Amino acid sequence: MLRPIFALLALSLATLAHAKPLDDVWMSVLLDGHKIGHMQTTRSTQGERVVTTQSMQIEIERSGLKIGMSTREIDEETIAGKPLRFEVRSKISGIENVQRGIVRTDGKLEATSEIGGVAQTRILDWPQGALLAEGLRLAEKSHGLTPGTRFKSIAFQAENLEAVEVDTHVGAQENVVLPDGRSTLTRLEQIVELGGAPTKTVSWIDSTFSTRKALIPMLGYELTMLACSKACATAPNQAPDLLLHTMLPAPRTLSEQDRRKGLAFAVSATDSNGEPLTFATTDEQQVLTRNNRIELRIAPLGATATSPARTPPPTAVDTQANDWLQSTAPEVVRLAHEGAGKADTPATKMRNLEDFVRAFIRNKDLSVGYASALEVAKNPEGDCTEHAVLLAALGRALGIPTRVVDGLVYIEHYAGKTNVFVPHAWAQAYVDGRWRSYDAALHGFDAGHIALSVGQGDPWHFYAGLNTLGRLRVDSIEPLSP
Repeated sequence: MLRPIFALLALSLATLAHAKPLDDVWMSVLLDGHKIGHMQTTRSTQGERVVTTQSMQIEIERSGLKIGMSTREIDEETIAGKPLRFEVRSKISGIENVQRGIVRTDGKLEATSEIGGVAQTRILDWPQGALLAEGLRLAEKSHGLTPGTRFKSIAFQAENLEAVEVDTHVGAQENVVLPDGRSTLTRLEQIVELGGAPTKTVSWIDSTFSTRKALIPMLGYELTMLACSKACATAPNQAPDLLLHTMLPAPRTLSEQDRRKGLAFAVSATDSNGEPLTFATTDEQQVLTRNNRIELRIAPLGATATSPARTPPPTAVDTQANDWLQSTAPEVVRLAHEGAGKADTPATKMRNLEDFVRAFIRNKDLSVGYASALEVAKNPEGDCTEHAVLLAALGRALGIPTRVVDGLVYIEHYAGKTNVFVPHAWAQAYVDGRWRSYDAALHGFDAGHIALSVGQGDPWHFYAGLNTLGRLRVDSIEPLSP
């Protein structure tokens, strides 16, 4: 879950990054009161062009391992805020990904992605009205700071080449305590539509439209950014262990027999004022809401007499190679045929591939942030996400529609805890007319898997799950009745 967490952080902060002209803005980044990193934003005018550079470095822990993550985005725009070009580099645990883009005069975006050591250039439509950093700053300036003002803007996210809507509401002036003293600032509340998961942010800006403080909800925590001196922003970190926070206690022990047959989960949110909890509806998981109570009915296909309603069949995108599932790469194709062996049906091919990936990834390494399938094929190490993306890519290499699921899985003993659900990812394949789950990181799929969202292997589809992780409570678990 590291890269999705970092991606959400980077994309959310991009909508908040407004710098004073010809100045550096340093900010300290805190999570749950612990300093995890810093961010620097600079803006300079070069003739008729404005260049904004945003650099962020953070550090978190996962099961005692410190993980460093960094991103650097350079946006080039006209002095009127028209996008011209951008480059963003992100790195987690030594794995670097790059996105570059040139906005052409014909309204097209020439985008080059470098993921897993493979460069790919595509021509896309530039989203109508989408803005980069300077354009967003000018949009806020044009609407002013009168309390009650509301406006919408479109923020282009260079990290994933998508545009998101930002709904801004201007509040009153408030006296805000910052590390370097008190300031009178204007409150802005924004709803950012990230991957279908609305994220509410609150920021406080000064009269030059420079953000001095920002709050972003994440994993049940409150992420805080505070403008301060460089010495303050770059002070030593105190990284919290995010995995421990996202662990979810189970109300009782779940036997293998329970998990094979199917389970009904009664779940609720630990807070009453947050966004609604979100879960995926799949061929193995039904989501029922009655009187504000959520029930998840989860069962492996064929385990019960009554199966959940069928979900939509695959589309062309479920069989195509993409930046994270490089299913046409020779290395991936070779592994797919080796792993499938002599299997002659999609179902037997996927079972063979599940066993193959489990054995192929020899180094079960929690320090890997989020590697693409090709990176895992070349360097077989990682955690559940690396197992999931490789398995999904191998299935596509054989013409089988696949996708990647993120969620939680029940573990009897993990990191000193017993009977807990931990963040997890696995693959699904469309075989015999249904979407069936395969878990190569563990011993296959069972009813101990709670699906939060489904996607195409890219880290962006995890957004919906990040709104639920850290805020979820399992009230009861009962055997699934017919």
